[in-house]
Amino acid sequence: MNSTLGVGMTSQRTRARMVERLREQGIRDERVLTAMASVPRHLFVEQALAHRAYEDTALPLGFGQTISQPYVVARMIELLIAGRQLGKTLEIGAGCGYQTAVLSSLSKDIYAMERIAPLLTRAKDNLRQLRLPQVRFKHGDGHLGIPEAKPFDTIILAAASAHVPQALLDQLAPLGRLVMPLVTGKKPDQVLLMVEQGPQGFFETRFDAVRFVPLLPGVE
Repeated sequence: MNSTLGVGMTSQRTRARMVERLREQGIRDERVLTAMASVPRHLFVEQALAHRAYEDTALPLGFGQTISQPYVVARMIELLIAGRQLGKTLEIGAGCGYQTAVLSSLSKDIYAMERIAPLLTRAKDNLRQLRLPQVRFKHGDGHLGIPEAKPFDTIILAAASAHVPQALLDQLAPLGRLVMPLVTGKKPDQVLLMVEQGPQGFFETRFDAVRFVPLLPGVE
C-alpha cells in the first residue's frame, strides 16, 4: 500500500476539500463529484508524493507518465456523462488506475487499456485493493482500442494526439461520446475534444486547454 497512516487518516477530510475545490472550479454534476469523493487518490501515487495527492496538479508516475490532476479527470467525465449514462466505457491510458477507479462507479462496464506493462500491473494492484472487479484490463496499443469488445458508449483518452484514431471512432456506439486531449497547431498546445456520434455522423466540440503526455504507438 502506498499510503502512510497519517495520509490515510486524513484522506476523507482532504478528499472533501478537493471536492469543494472542484465545485468552485465549475464541476456541477453530483454523480461526478460523488465518484471523485469516493476514490482515495493517495493510494495511486508514490508514497513520497502521498502528501500531495489531493492537490489539483498532475503527479509523476514514472515511465514518463503522470496521474492527471483531479479537475481534468472530473471535467472530462462531466463532459462525457452530461445528460446521459456512461454505459460501457473504454479508457485509453489507464496509468496507475486512478481515473479507472473514478469511472468504475459511473460505468456499466469498463475496459481499461495501458501500453506500459509495469503501469498496468500497478493499476491492477491498486484496483484490487479497492475491490473493483468489474474492470477489464488490456495491455495494448491505445490507437487500436479493443475491437473485440465494441461498441463502447463512452471512450476516454488520457493521452494527446493530433487526430482521433479511426479505430476508436469505429468502436464508438451510436449516440456514443469520446473525449480526448487534441494537439492543435504548434506543440504543445492541446484542448479537450469531444466527438459525438449522431444520426448524421460524427460531430466535434472543443473545450478547455489541457496538457497531457502524447499517445504513443506500440507497447512496452
